[in-house]
Amino acid sequence: MAQNEIYLGNPNLKRANIAQNFTDEQVEEFIKCSNDPVYFITHYIKIISLDKGLVPFDLYDFQEDMVERFHAHRFNIAKLPRQSGKSTVVTAYLLWYTLFNDNVNVAILANKAATAREMLQRLQLSYENLPNWMQQGVVNWNRGSLELENGSKIMAASTSASAVRGMSFNIIFLDEFAFIPTHIADEFFSSVYPTISSGKSTKVIIISTPKGMNMFYKLWHDAEKGKNEYFTTEVHWSQVPGRDAAWKEQTIKNTSEEQFNQEFECEFLGSVNTLITSSKLKILPYDDPLTSSAGLDIFEEPIEGHDYVCTVDVARGITKDYSAFVIVDTTEIPYKLVAKYRNNKIKPLLFPNIITQVCTQYNHAYTLIEVNDIGGQVADIMQFDLEYDNLLMCSMRGRAGQVVGQGFSGSKVQLGVKMSTTVKKTGCANMKQLIEDDKLVFTDFDIITELTTFIQKGQAWEAEEGCNDDLAMCLVIFSWLATSDYFRELHDSDVRMRMYQEQKDAIEADMAPFGFVSDGVNDEETFTDDEGDRWNTNSDWNVDEYGDRSYMWDYR
Repeated sequence: MAQNEIYLGNPNLKRANIAQNFTDEQVEEFIKCSNDPVYFITHYIKIISLDKGLVPFDLYDFQEDMVERFHAHRFNIAKLPRQSGKSTVVTAYLLWYTLFNDNVNVAILANKAATAREMLQRLQLSYENLPNWMQQGVVNWNRGSLELENGSKIMAASTSASAVRGMSFNIIFLDEFAFIPTHIADEFFSSVYPTISSGKSTKVIIISTPKGMNMFYKLWHDAEKGKNEYFTTEVHWSQVPGRDAAWKEQTIKNTSEEQFNQEFECEFLGSVNTLITSSKLKILPYDDPLTSSAGLDIFEEPIEGHDYVCTVDVARGITKDYSAFVIVDTTEIPYKLVAKYRNNKIKPLLFPNIITQVCTQYNHAYTLIEVNDIGGQVADIMQFDLEYDNLLMCSMRGRAGQVVGQGFSGSKVQLGVKMSTTVKKTGCANMKQLIEDDKLVFTDFDIITELTTFIQKGQAWEAEEGCNDDLAMCLVIFSWLATSDYFRELHDSDVRMRMYQEQKDAIEADMAPFGFVSDGVNDEETFTDDEGDRWNTNSDWNVDEYGDRSYMWDYR
């Protein structure tokens, strides 16, 4: 190729607007490749092997199946073990897509921009090793994007709404989506996803190794239930050549069984050392709310005569933190979460109005606000400006610490509760017991997600780095409140009746007749009266002084 025909001095790249003369054989090959991405990849894509360097991409069976599924379906979600070549397969397919489709836009998104750019570089390497006659002329070529003369473009960026806002794409590839922080994943899907799905031929490819219960987990399980349009692809570690029982044993020795289960068995395990046991987290069910609007999810409408409690955690105004509250029906055990609010954009001055409106609907729910930071401002507005009548207060009473009430008693009275070490420790311990014993039930996915990353750090419990615990802390506050004397006074009559009835039923069950099995050795004499009832007339039994023989009833 002449020097003036190459792109920026790279002999492996053809610049745009260079005439290309095709042989009959090349035309035939070009048509084959354009119609079959698997054929194109296996015959023309080259990759870097750690052991052999630059080699043709010889697709494994499961990789070939993945390409065919990506081609056949608009929405794809794939769950694969680590080091299975998942990113390489997708980038090869994306290269095919941009070569043989004009004027398409493709986005490669990952949890880190550097990771996305590294995948784009793999694609660029494969492109450089294509035959010159198969290449489209290069218009733009850099570390973060490329543009070809057929009008097709590829960009690489981190997974965020800001990275792709205002742009339209024919394919969006989300790599290792399970590792995207929840607040970023939420923002991405709420702001970007509608523009993706609006086209009739647009594609979404989501690939990841599981990491707890997050947006990827929800999309995957919703797809399995048929609640969304994603086509699922799952690959077991044993499908990767060279991986057998001996490899598994060695890998577990070098890591851990839990790590192996998550990264290679692709189980949706949460973080290590979570407050709620992993076995319990795995079976917690989730469901869609009845209604959802502007951060408020309603799972059950208010019921007349029921008692409700609202606990509130106020954000500091940082975008990754959420202002949140939960409403729990405490009429009977198990306590049931009926509504939750979660918003990282609400202003503290507006938050009290939302709390008041929702709590008023739920029979003027008793409300307890965490007031360590700007929560005090929220509580003041509710009490003095909005005049909400069921706002709970706390006072200091010596060794008892903070005591809940509704009036000014004790010393150092404040609206709401200050989150101290004692409050958090007690709340966490009680929450663990309530949830694991099914005494506090909920079907909210966001809460389950937070609990999978609510871990022990030193002597405290808090969210794992990069995760949120705003809803979890609302439950901690509720669980602490549930241990208070004030809470028991509000619900004691119902609880006592419930406990009495449960104990009464248990005693009656223990005393219930259970019948006998005769071995024929000591058969007693019986007779049947006119009513058809059978009586025992064993000589060892005597009729009582009133002639009552009911104790001789034969329950056979």
